[in-house]
Amino acid sequence: MKILVTGSTGLVGKAIQSVESEFEHNIIYVNSKDCDLTDYESTFRMIKENAPDCVVHLAAHVGGLYKNMNFKVDMLENNLLMNYNILKSCFMNSVPRFLGTLSTCIFPDKTTYPIDEDMLHDGPPHDSNDAYAYAKRMLDIHCRAYNEQHNTNYSCFVPSNIYGEHDNFSLEDAHVIPALIHKCYLAKKDNIDFEIRGTGKPLRQFIYSKDLARAILGLVPVLNQENVIIVGSDQEITIERVATAVAKSFDYTHRMIFNPEYSDGQYKKTADNTKLMKLLPDFKPTDIDTGVENSVKFFVDNYPNVRL
Repeated sequence: MKILVTGSTGLVGKAIQSVESEFEHNIIYVNSKDCDLTDYESTFRMIKENAPDCVVHLAAHVGGLYKNMNFKVDMLENNLLMNYNILKSCFMNSVPRFLGTLSTCIFPDKTTYPIDEDMLHDGPPHDSNDAYAYAKRMLDIHCRAYNEQHNTNYSCFVPSNIYGEHDNFSLEDAHVIPALIHKCYLAKKDNIDFEIRGTGKPLRQFIYSKDLARAILGLVPVLNQENVIIVGSDQEITIERVATAVAKSFDYTHRMIFNPEYSDGQYKKTADNTKLMKLLPDFKPTDIDTGVENSVKFFVDNYPNVRL
């Protein structure tokens, strides 16, 4: 199958490139230098020239908490434009399959657990990232509308917390695992304690980027108007467990400390991956120790030339 991947220079795009040889797909990679997805004519032309059998849409306008709270118009408009342009271009060029990326932050702020795919629109998202979340929700609605009116095969997936090589390792703006990796690296370098904010008790589900890449490439041939698919591990682990895996990779567990003066945030965000396992029954996520060790090795081997 001929697959076009947008956002190819990001964490997941790089992971797809690293596992591509395990599949028989012909994959075309596109990034922002190749095409401005906020421009419809450029997007249409790019899709027409490549004529893919499926588009895997990873590209997005993303940022941390500060960006989501203070640049809501940018987060809303840029993501609406990109998602609209790529999906409309797929339809106008008769691309039969589409798989777009959503985010766990788009689920309702007040909900029950475990979260499943049918709960996506049951209430408003958290107000800190509502502009981004609503733009992402619209991609699901847009796919559903095409499927209902034109019998297309357009779907979206929701990954759990992704980590791996080529991540954003910023101390302030990264997700928990890459931020802990960077922090532990500096702590050992400066011979100071490796401090983890909070108690370490909250539970999270993680997915190694290469596992997510394999899941995406495995899902493409079996899509059947699935609408939304949660992609992640069914195992919940504590932040303490994750931090320990990071410290162990640096041989620095003896200097770990937790600072309970910082908020733990939401205790759990359990997501149900039952639908994924029915579609890909052989899916087996990498254990957290191996995934973290691989991520740490990448960071150390490439520092400071990593995304910070």
